[in-house]
Amino acid sequence: MVSETVPSTCLESSAPPRMRWLMLGLLFAISVVTYIDRVNISVTARQMMPALGLTDQQMGFVFSAFVIGYALFQVPGGWFADRWGIRIVLTIALLWWSCFTALTAMAPASDLAGPLGIVGVLALVRFLLGIGEATALPTFNRAVADWLPAHERGLGIGIAIGGIGIGSAITPPVTAWIMVNYGWQTAFFASASLGIGLAVIWWIVARDRPSDHPWVMRRETGAPAEQAVTRPPSIPWAALRRTPTVWWLVLSYGCLGYVAYVYMSWFYLYLVNVRGFDVLRGGFFASAPFLAILVSCPLGGWVTDRLALRRGVTQGRKAVGMTGMVLAAATIALGALMESPYLAIASLSIGAGWLYFTVGAYWSSMSDLSTSHAGSLSGLMNMGANIGGAVSPTLTPWIAEHWGWPVSLGVAALIALIGGILWLNIDPGKGLASKD
Repeated sequence: MVSETVPSTCLESSAPPRMRWLMLGLLFAISVVTYIDRVNISVTARQMMPALGLTDQQMGFVFSAFVIGYALFQVPGGWFADRWGIRIVLTIALLWWSCFTALTAMAPASDLAGPLGIVGVLALVRFLLGIGEATALPTFNRAVADWLPAHERGLGIGIAIGGIGIGSAITPPVTAWIMVNYGWQTAFFASASLGIGLAVIWWIVARDRPSDHPWVMRRETGAPAEQAVTRPPSIPWAALRRTPTVWWLVLSYGCLGYVAYVYMSWFYLYLVNVRGFDVLRGGFFASAPFLAILVSCPLGGWVTDRLALRRGVTQGRKAVGMTGMVLAAATIALGALMESPYLAIASLSIGAGWLYFTVGAYWSSMSDLSTSHAGSLSGLMNMGANIGGAVSPTLTPWIAEHWGWPVSLGVAALIALIGGILWLNIDPGKGLASKD
């Protein structure tokens, strides 16, 4: 196995619980903002599309442009966090993507709209926004690996990523209200302001490691905690190539990403255009899957930690990953076939909950493989999710146009099932393969 740079015993003893919860609270808040900035365009599309003369396919292309930028920069974003630390990397990323969130509102009227066209300039801005947000989740996993002991990392990343539940739940109704009363552009300016404010708070409060933080003291003496950490100089590509679990995780998480982006890109419009809800009621009900995620994401992280302690890392991660993906497939398929719009919303929302029940198992598996390269490895895995996510926003309406929405959602269910089956090959307990 590849030796670790960061001793887990040191990590477990260096940060008092209240500081760990503070850091998780900040990560949760940033997660909320990332998904506000990501999901708001799926709601404002209701006004943007007729105002700018965009078709479903063109809007799907704009959605996918974000995901392409997000996917391509996952590994660099994780490596930045491993190399330069979570404080400066996440601060710069927050400022970057907040600026491009605001530019989403201004791009169609900019000088670039002439040579690139409205679709082209929107796609460019969303691509650049995706580059900024790509840094977020791998940096979260780097922070969790540095600030939490190994037996709490599933819960920790579940809480941090669980912020998407709040962000995505409040975005449809709040964005719909802002859009109806103040216009779609205002929604982007409001969310950009949140991101800039949070960047300031993060810079003031956060530190790369417990030993760097002035508020962290040894319980016995009150002296600053010590922690010897050497940042890894490079990604161990040779070891990654020899570790099948890494690539099975990438493929399986790619399946999750495809399904997740169905919710983030099209669920609101599905409720309004297909299930017949008006703009505001559609925004209200579109929050249901994300409220389920808010509960299931940390719950799944807690369950995988408990199972890992009792049954070993591999079985603890595998049980949660496989169970969640298979149940997500079943409930999404059921919801797609239901005639009642309310029962369909309930079943599809439960499906989203089961989908994200697995998140703690996925991300903590990457930390299990290599703590010192947690950011880079999780960036690689999340790149897989967003390759699937890049396909989903465009393919979903295309399938629906040719064969109907039940088939389109049925394809998403099948992909979730495949993601669950792939867990049979995942064994994070072995760590990275030897360099020899």
